[in-house]
Amino acid sequence: MSGAPPPAIEVHDLTVSYHAKPVLWDIDVEIPAGQLVGVVGPNGAGKSTLLRAILGLVRPASGWVRIDGEPRRRGRHGCGYVPQRESVDWDFPVDVLDVVLMGTYGNLGWFRRPGRRERERAMHALEQVGMQDLARRQIAELSGGQQQRVFLARALAQDAPVYLMDEPFSGVDAATEAAIFEVLRTLRAAGRTVVVVHHDLQTVEEYFDHVLLLNLRLVAAGPIRDTFTRENLLATYGGRLTLLDEAAEAVRRGSVDTTAWRPPPDGAS
Repeated sequence: MSGAPPPAIEVHDLTVSYHAKPVLWDIDVEIPAGQLVGVVGPNGAGKSTLLRAILGLVRPASGWVRIDGEPRRRGRHGCGYVPQRESVDWDFPVDVLDVVLMGTYGNLGWFRRPGRRERERAMHALEQVGMQDLARRQIAELSGGQQQRVFLARALAQDAPVYLMDEPFSGVDAATEAAIFEVLRTLRAAGRTVVVVHHDLQTVEEYFDHVLLLNLRLVAAGPIRDTFTRENLLATYGGRLTLLDEAAEAVRRGSVDTTAWRPPPDGAS
């Protein structure tokens, strides 16, 4: 018998359509346990849809998902989830601690309210992301990077074996990005599996152990060293990869005013 652990996530023959238009097509992939896994691809490639399908938040046209060898139940049971920050109503009148406490609800069952144990877990999660001093601050009063840290803390409070994160590094400052990456490394060291939708090709090799290259179909999946190759990237991005290379080179030469440049919206990814 092999000593390798079973996959954290298995996806088989997964197809998802919106208004009869496929946005994911025939996805077959196994995501290894205890790894930091990047999901990479162009805008509109189906990256966010893949996470939502794993969670059971969208109904597939075909296929199935297993988490830790068990059929995925509808909802976020067994998974911590960090959605795209742009998808959240930040004007909702709730404070930071209450948002993080929401991460404990799945373990409480019906009609039970969070108690001292849940509050301690929520505060510990806030400490992990450096937000404990703002526990009673209204969520709408925080900066974008602080809001992202709070949603990461909410996922940590779920104490799940698997975490799915949709662009947690998007739109945050360097200090917040470093803090988030340190939390991801801590989760990996604890044996957790973290799957991250990511758009910055320059940091993929630094941040992740394993990568999924996606463009409606799965182009390639595997360890970074074997999979994150120029050949696979060309198959994933096509001619757009040349533009990305040229932009990165211009930034390195200092010939581009990056303060005036804004990336295209990725809400459809």
